[in-house]
Amino acid sequence: MSGFQLTFGKFQLDLGTRACIMGILNVTPDSFSDGGRFHDYNAAVAQGIHLAEQGAHILDIGGESTRPFSKPVSTREEIDRVVPVIETLSKKISIPISIDTVKAPVAEAALHAGAAIINDISAFEMDPDMVGVAARYQVPVILMHMKGTPETMQNDPVYDDLMQEISDYLAVRAGDLIAGGVEKSRIILDPGIGFGKTVHHNLQLIKCLETIVELGFPVLMGPSRKSFIRNILSKDAPKIPLDTPEQIENGTLAAVGACLAHGAHIIRVHDVQRTVAFTRIYDAIRNA
Repeated sequence: MSGFQLTFGKFQLDLGTRACIMGILNVTPDSFSDGGRFHDYNAAVAQGIHLAEQGAHILDIGGESTRPFSKPVSTREEIDRVVPVIETLSKKISIPISIDTVKAPVAEAALHAGAAIINDISAFEMDPDMVGVAARYQVPVILMHMKGTPETMQNDPVYDDLMQEISDYLAVRAGDLIAGGVEKSRIILDPGIGFGKTVHHNLQLIKCLETIVELGFPVLMGPSRKSFIRNILSKDAPKIPLDTPEQIENGTLAAVGACLAHGAHIIRVHDVQRTVAFTRIYDAIRNA
């Protein structure tokens, strides 16, 4: 697997020799995966520290749900949700914090508060000012492919050529950011599992991930607890009961392994502890 070294501020991430794990912290009341458990400031801070202690290499904080059919929140509300948490955590943990947002004012406020990476599910398209923020601060950026918006993306998504369309889109967006002053070495690509894709699309995306890797950027994948895992486990005989979180996490680990096998550098997950154990064994085998 091709490797990259990402150096920014006081942080350095070596991508390729081991799986880089991004822990998810949703500071929202309506997350599809954790039911708003960390919407409260104290709970969010405690969870952020917990994820860092469990071995996360990056902490990704978001204040606006991106689940299918979700509606956007105001810029003010999003800032109020994430900035106090980032201000506190940036002083308490030693790993970089990523701000998950599509709004330039939120990204800039988060960077001022101590965040060090911008993760934009719209690949910097929803807010044209986002490119300028990234260029001024020269922080790593994550560009994700999404068909439509969170509110519309799962309304019968159709592709003529799934991998070519996603690859072409990400290549163009990366080029636009480079033209806007963002260094190529700071760009990370995310093909967007579950964002405007059917179950089959998601499986093909993982299976053919090398198409995205060949663009020459670090690649992030976020299969954690996605609906395609639930759909697969709930079908066919014998069906697997989904009344315990372990079944979903076991399915997630299978997807994580496949993503890594096909070239992913960064894995975005909710269950950091379980993923750390899995990837330590996976990395030991592939580096033997």
